[in-house]
Amino acid sequence: MRKPWVVGVALAAVLLGACGDPSSEPTAAPGASATTHQRPAASPGAPSSGRASAEDSSPGAASSSGTGSAGKPPVVLYLGDSLAMENQEVLGRELRGELRAHYTSAPYSGTTLCDYLEGSAERSLVPAADKAAALVRSLRPDYVVLQFWGNAWGYTPCMDGVTYDASRERYLERYAADARRLTEQITAAGAARPTRVVWVLQGPDPITPDRIRRVNGLYEKRAAADGGLLADAGRAVSPAGARHTWSQYLPCSAYERAHPEYCTQRDRDRTALHRDDDYLHFCLAPTTSTPKPCPVRSPGILRMAREITRVIGEHTRAR
Repeated sequence: MRKPWVVGVALAAVLLGACGDPSSEPTAAPGASATTHQRPAASPGAPSSGRASAEDSSPGAASSSGTGSAGKPPVVLYLGDSLAMENQEVLGRELRGELRAHYTSAPYSGTTLCDYLEGSAERSLVPAADKAAALVRSLRPDYVVLQFWGNAWGYTPCMDGVTYDASRERYLERYAADARRLTEQITAAGAARPTRVVWVLQGPDPITPDRIRRVNGLYEKRAAADGGLLADAGRAVSPAGARHTWSQYLPCSAYERAHPEYCTQRDRDRTALHRDDDYLHFCLAPTTSTPKPCPVRSPGILRMAREITRVIGEHTRAR
């Protein structure tokens, strides 16, 4: 194994101490990272929830008057961990531009499914007002997009110390139970206006590839049981024909070739998905002590956002 890979993996392991979230400085120890307590960012014109609205500051942001569905624009709520934190502005741009969506995001770095369960406020990184059910009651979304890597390191207190390394089957059983409870709470909260859960399938993990395969399997079973949707964003950042094989670089897509600012190594017809010092996150800017949306163009983030948008768009047009 080459030395840069060893160093990169070791550093990434430190970054992953907060549930795989970019909430730590590279030198911070696990558990020392900060968790954001931002208010959800809403699209202009979204249903009012008393929370601050935010303009999309991503480079080349699309207009919110895009074509998309000929019917009523969907209302979309995006929840998740650090992957959602870094993705949120780009996903909002894509949903508004393609579907004219009313979009609200409320990600919290370091979290997992149990953090968004009502009744867990005292042992959670998410305050009561931003629990999934509370936001569904307030915003009445058509879609709740859930993007979670699957806190495997016991960072958030609501996991009660259950970790993948210590007890894999217990971890998976707990994660499946939390997925069921979260879906039930979202469904009950959206009774007045049916809400569809969109489970985002995760990309490859080079350290424990079987964990991601099994976590994605839990999402697939939950979607099948509850009539949810699957957005396989992880496939968009995986090599063709090798869904669970991690790669730092992939060949540029047709979209990236047409938009060369997203093809980071045009002379080699390949684009970067990860930094050298972080194998999980897709933001090509360094991590910071304060979690925030990714501030630079990052092909992996755009690939995932486009896949989530495609799935919601297809379902919206079919309704």
